[in-house]
Amino acid sequence: MTVPVRAASTVVLLRDGEVDLEVLMVRRNRALAFAGGFWVFPGGAVDDADRAQAGDDPDEAARYAAAREAEEEAGVSPDPADMVLISHWTTPVGERKRFSTWIFAGEVAPESKVVIDGSEIHDFQWVGVARALDLHRAGELPMMPPTYITLCAVARYDTAAAALAGEKETPCPRVLPLMLPTEDEGGFVTLYPGDAACESGDIQAPGPRHRAFLSGGCWCYQYEGVSEPALYPQD
Repeated sequence: MTVPVRAASTVVLLRDGEVDLEVLMVRRNRALAFAGGFWVFPGGAVDDADRAQAGDDPDEAARYAAAREAEEEAGVSPDPADMVLISHWTTPVGERKRFSTWIFAGEVAPESKVVIDGSEIHDFQWVGVARALDLHRAGELPMMPPTYITLCAVARYDTAAAALAGEKETPCPRVLPLMLPTEDEGGFVTLYPGDAACESGDIQAPGPRHRAFLSGGCWCYQYEGVSEPALYPQD
């Protein structure tokens, strides 16, 4: 059965905190079938009104959708014109639900009040970007690979303005991962261009590594010996 790929959009809302750059993370209702209980960025499906507003330009429709969803889910209103596209992700083949998702970044005022919808979203927090990654590695902030990798990309900036300016000049990766099971029960690894397992289907095959995998309940991004670009700049 062919699974339809739905257009979706999300926005990484940033503000300058008292100590460091902060990001708004919202927690999805645990009862939701897709990513229930996970921490995400505000977002959702692109609708007909977004497409009409954008004149059927898919990138612009996604931009309007991300801003609209931020308002609906969190009561925060980023300016669509100032948002910067960070990346685009397509759900791997084989998943029961598949999305073509644009990820934007946008700045909001430090005093912006967050009001969650209480339906899809049950909790929120403003958290330092580096702190969010530390919490995830400690098993306290469950998230999906695109969220984790996006936070890794944003973590290299000190301010919201620097993040938007830097991402505006950074090529936008268009990512279609290959998902394979691991030996761990229920476990899986997501592979990106250049990984040795992309062709062989054997995650133990020797060669380049470009993948995200679970280790101790948290995601790790591995980029070794790969000619393809990394999903975020490496040290």
